Amino acid sequence: MVFKRKGSLLIERAPLHIFAMLCDAIAIAVSGVIIYYVRFGEIDIEERYWWALSVITLLLLFLNQSAEAYRRWRTRRFSEILFRLFWVWIGVTIAATSIIYFLHVAERYSRLWLVLTMALSFAIAVLVRWGARSVLLRYRLRGRHRRPVFLVGPGKTLLNITQHMRARQGAGYSVSGVHRLNRELSEFDLANIARRVARSECREVWICMPLSMGNTVQAIMYALRHQTAEIRFFPELSDLPLLNHRVSEIVGLYSIDLSVSPMAGGARFAKRLEDIILGSIITLLVLPVCIVIAIAIKCSSPGPVLFKQYRTGINGKHFKVYKFRSMKIHQEKGGQVTQAKRGDSRITSVGAFLRRTSLDELPQFYNVLQGRMSIVGPRPHALAHNEHYKELVQSYMQRHKVKPGVTGWAQVSGLRGETDTLEKMQKRVQFDLWYIDNWSLALDLKIIFLTVFKGFFGKNVY
Repeated sequence: MVFKRKGSLLIERAPLHIFAMLCDAIAIAVSGVIIYYVRFGEIDIEERYWWALSVITLLLLFLNQSAEAYRRWRTRRFSEILFRLFWVWIGVTIAATSIIYFLHVAERYSRLWLVLTMALSFAIAVLVRWGARSVLLRYRLRGRHRRPVFLVGPGKTLLNITQHMRARQGAGYSVSGVHRLNRELSEFDLANIARRVARSECREVWICMPLSMGNTVQAIMYALRHQTAEIRFFPELSDLPLLNHRVSEIVGLYSIDLSVSPMAGGARFAKRLEDIILGSIITLLVLPVCIVIAIAIKCSSPGPVLFKQYRTGINGKHFKVYKFRSMKIHQEKGGQVTQAKRGDSRITSVGAFLRRTSLDELPQFYNVLQGRMSIVGPRPHALAHNEHYKELVQSYMQRHKVKPGVTGWAQVSGLRGETDTLEKMQKRVQFDLWYIDNWSLALDLKIIFLTVFKGFFGKNVY
């Protein structure tokens, strides 16, 4: 079957995933031959190595297919493609090594040959994918190899969709028709949409509308029941406070996750591993400093060295946070929690220095090792402040979807110290939610680096 549009030719019998599968198989064979020559100085490969290459190729194609590494290249980011590719290659390497071991033929195969073959073939596969995407990108930017789309929805929503399409022309979509909804759909409107979709020769129909118009989707779907074009639903979610939104499959059903935590599965393990390793190192490094601070507090004012207070942690659970005591022993009326202010008489001389340099936070690395806090995350607020602000700041409690941190994105961005106005708290929550939505190990390391060089001193801390 051949599909023609605007002078371009798209041969659908040779989709990109078939090309990728062939390239992967060739990459394994070529890499095996090259590494065999480098390792043994011969080009004539022994039969048992050809059998090994055949098994590796079958494993690779099977795992790539299972991981959907050959699908959705048009809409998937290149970094995601490489991530899937990397883990498939690791899995194949482990599987091939295990097969050789359990068949008791390890002495007949060179482990160095196997590892280098997998490494070289991975590099070739990456280069092939990069080259293919580069060629397709250039081709699409010239208006070719585009997938025509018919848009249905309110005018404002469709404007937003088309702006995204223009900004990402490399994805290869073009608008073949538009039907703006400005009233309740009648039978005539539905029939008109079906006729226009058929005439446009589109490959896809995008239904773009707010969730409040969800009932209209079923009517449009029924009107298009005789069409062969693919139909996608783009819910308008810009009016909702979203957090790490995505589509998930749960108990065989698909859900649109509007507000979920990114700290799950492998990410949760990586985050905890980061806290244990860095937390242990930092604790050992600051231990002498903590001893000196403890002696200074004890000598400067009566009372305990540590200040303990319950704060809200992950999933809204309360935990006891530790800090070096920076205030004189006092009792507030009615159990209120009053934030420290400039020139606060409750703060001791040693405490003023500790608060200004954030050294009073050092005992919280014990909370990190306990697993109740993280090195990086939203700073934990007093329980009374949570009760107050959760009614005033939208999405305030969403910051508790992750563990609170010793330092955070808001703190290194200049939002430390007293939040004496609602606007300041709104800004801090905004930065906290941005961190949760964009979390990565690289971002954590950046925040830790910034904390060392600019986070320990701040104009708003007293």
